[in-house]
Amino acid sequence: MERNIKLLALFNFFTDFKFYSAILIIYFARVTGSYGLAMGLFAITMFSSAVFEVPTGIFSDIIGRKRTILFGAVSSVLYTICYAIGGTFWVLCIGAILEGLSRSWYSGNNDALLHDSLREVGKKDLYAHYLGKTSAMFQMALMIGAVIGSVVAQWSFPLIMWISVIPQATCVFISLFLTEPARLTKEKANIFSHIKISALHLWNNKFLRLLSIQDIISFGIGESSFQFGAAFINTIWPLWAIGFSKMISYGGAFISFWFSGKFIKKIGAYNILIIANIYTRVANFIAYGAPTVFSPVLMASSSIFYGATSVAKNALMQIEYKEKQRATLGSLNSFIGSIFYALFAPLLGFIADVYGPAKALIVVQFCMLSVLYINFKLKRMQKSNP
Repeated sequence: MERNIKLLALFNFFTDFKFYSAILIIYFARVTGSYGLAMGLFAITMFSSAVFEVPTGIFSDIIGRKRTILFGAVSSVLYTICYAIGGTFWVLCIGAILEGLSRSWYSGNNDALLHDSLREVGKKDLYAHYLGKTSAMFQMALMIGAVIGSVVAQWSFPLIMWISVIPQATCVFISLFLTEPARLTKEKANIFSHIKISALHLWNNKFLRLLSIQDIISFGIGESSFQFGAAFINTIWPLWAIGFSKMISYGGAFISFWFSGKFIKKIGAYNILIIANIYTRVANFIAYGAPTVFSPVLMASSSIFYGATSVAKNALMQIEYKEKQRATLGSLNSFIGSIFYALFAPLLGFIADVYGPAKALIVVQFCMLSVLYINFKLKRMQKSNP
C-alpha cells in the first residue's frame, strides 16, 4: 500500500504530461475554424465523461480500483492518438469521446484508491496531506509540458500531439504494478440499488449537497474558462509565450497542492475556499476588464490557491462519503459537473466568437460569484454545527 501511494504520484505526473495542454484550444480552433466548435470538442469530452461516469464508478467499487485505473490508461493512449491524427472535426470528436471515457475511469476511482491505500496503512487521517502531494504531480507535469509544447508548436502542432502519446503509454505500464486495496465488505447490491443508495445520500446530506453544488459550478464554469484562457492570452502574447503564462499558473498550483495540507490545517478548509474565490474574482475582473501585457500574469497568480481549494473540497466531501459508495459518490458528483461543463463550454466559445475572448471571460466572473455565496453559506453552517 505504501508503494501504491508512490506509484499514484508517478502515475499522476505522466497522466498530465501533455505537451499540448497550454494550446489545445488553439489547435482545436485551427482545425475547426471556430471557438464555438473548438469549445464544443471540450464539451463532447465532458458529456462523454458524464455518460460513462456512474458505470465506471460502480465498476471501481464492485470490481476493483486497479482494473479501473488500467482501463483509464488504455483509453488515454487511444484518445491522444486520435488528437495526433487530427485533420478533421470528426477525428477530434472521436478523440474527445475517448478522453471522456478515460476521465470517467479515473474520476472517483483514483481518489478512492489513495484513500483505501492510506486506510490500510493506518494513515487515513492524513488523506488531505497525501492528496495534495500526489495531486501536485499533475501540476508539475503540466508546467513542464506547457513550456515545451508552446515553443515546439511554433514549428509543428502534429509533433507535440504525437509525442504526447508516450506519457499515456507509460501510465499503462505503471498501472500494472499497483496493488488492489482490500475492500471492507463484499458488495452484493445490484447496480441500480447501488446508484439509488449513493444518490439518496448525496441528496439528504445538506453539507455534502452544498459542497457538491459549489464544486459542480466551479468545475463546469471555471474549468471551461481555464481551457479557453489560452485564446485570450493569444490576443496579447505570441503563441510561443503562452506556455510561459501557463508555466506560472501550473507552478503556482504545484506549490499550492504540495503545501495544501499545511494551508488547510492553519487557515481552515472553508476559509481557504472563501479567500481564494475573492482573490480570483478581483484578479480576473482586472485582467479581462482592462487587458494589458500583464493580464496573463495576473490570471495565473490565482493558481496559488488552486491546489489548496481542490484538496479542501475533496477532503470535506470524503468525510461525508459512505465507505461502500466512495467511488460512486465521487462519480455522481463528477457526472453532474461534466454535464454542466458540456452545456457551458460551447456557450462560452460562441460568446467569444461574437464579442471576443475578453468579454466572454468577464461573463464567467459574474457567474462564479454564485460559488462565493455558497462558500459563505457553508462557513455559517460550520459555525452552527461545529
